[in-house]
Amino acid sequence: MFANKYLKTAALLLAFLSLPVIADELTDQAQALVNQGKASEAFRLLEPVEAARAGNVDFDLLFGVAAIDAGQNTRAVFALERVLALQPNNARARAEIARAYFALGETDTARQEFETVRTQGIPPEVSATIDRFLDAVDRLELVTQPTLRGYLETSFGYDSNVNAATAKGSVAVPAFGGQLFTLTASSKSTDAWFATLGGGVAMRTPINNDVALVGGLSGVLRNNFGAREFDSLNGDAYAGVMVTAERNVFSLNAQFNQYELASDRYRTAAGLSGQWQFNPNARDQISAFVQYSDLRYPGQSPRDADRWVVGGAFAHAYRDGEVAFASAYGVSERVHEDSAPWNSFYGGGVRAGGQMNLNAKTVLFAGASIEVRRYSAEDPSFLKTRADTQYDLAFGATYTPARYWKVTPRLTLTANESNTELNKYHREAVSVVLRRDF
Repeated sequence: MFANKYLKTAALLLAFLSLPVIADELTDQAQALVNQGKASEAFRLLEPVEAARAGNVDFDLLFGVAAIDAGQNTRAVFALERVLALQPNNARARAEIARAYFALGETDTARQEFETVRTQGIPPEVSATIDRFLDAVDRLELVTQPTLRGYLETSFGYDSNVNAATAKGSVAVPAFGGQLFTLTASSKSTDAWFATLGGGVAMRTPINNDVALVGGLSGVLRNNFGAREFDSLNGDAYAGVMVTAERNVFSLNAQFNQYELASDRYRTAAGLSGQWQFNPNARDQISAFVQYSDLRYPGQSPRDADRWVVGGAFAHAYRDGEVAFASAYGVSERVHEDSAPWNSFYGGGVRAGGQMNLNAKTVLFAGASIEVRRYSAEDPSFLKTRADTQYDLAFGATYTPARYWKVTPRLTLTANESNTELNKYHREAVSVVLRRDF
């Protein structure tokens, strides 16, 4: 539905490039019906005279447009091919025939026609619209054909607290009578400029119209200038199955994550995730999800834990392109060993955000979240049961200078409030990300 909306918009934007000159009462009446959204009536009015008037460029273009909007896509292709045989550079006819091929499921031909239109000196806003239609072609191919997608990205920015640590130079430890302990440099908040390099691939192989196998790999390397002890490498892999049943989409994936800190393996997480997605209409989406992870910290076995996350989300797309979303979830981590029960916690959170189109190439976005964590036992150092509340805000924009390219400046703000001084911190980070999709 979104694709057809975009395709019609493209045709309207391109119309000024090749406006037909309507020369008689019949075609005037048909054009008026098309303008009023009554394409089926226009098609029935023009069809009886097609044989007699075929070969007239203005008639064939109008008949082709009416045929597409009436669902007669094969008839539209024949009429528009007659136009292009006489006027190969007619951008309007080429955009319309691309729309017809897309409706017929001939995505390769639709892509070729759209690419041709884009090379014909069209305005920037029309080119951006064509890019969105080509993305719609990509999404259709993703459902019907084996696909392999990939991306590369790099970023540069500044982080006020790369190690998410307290800004205090010392903390009082109640277990030692409130004695002040001076924190080492690595235990205090450290700011740094940073750069990242990342990439990934995702595969989808349809088994039939309803079932597909999916999988992917991704990773990101981060260097912190002047704080190399916090350099990191984060890698993810997943494989699973996706099942579509009418408006429902079910997915089940096996997942693995490895996080390295200063070239040492810091944490691994292996588990399963499942999601149900329901699309009640073209603008709304409801989902529910559950995820289990077995967390392992080499050399820190008291921190090994089972992690569960369960939640749901809702998203709505408005007519002008704005999108709003909200989600809520519960989270639990239970350590494997009894030696450090204060590392276990339970909690929950909410997230909300949205995006809006600033212009044809720029999307603004913002989001906020709150997560509450309550730990399961008294910390023997601070003689209290830890309780945290974390607040996050994110703002930014995504600019698309050309198809497959994105530039994203972003600001993120984090504050973690805690009843233990060692775990209080705030963090601000600003970055610019350059991404290329393949």
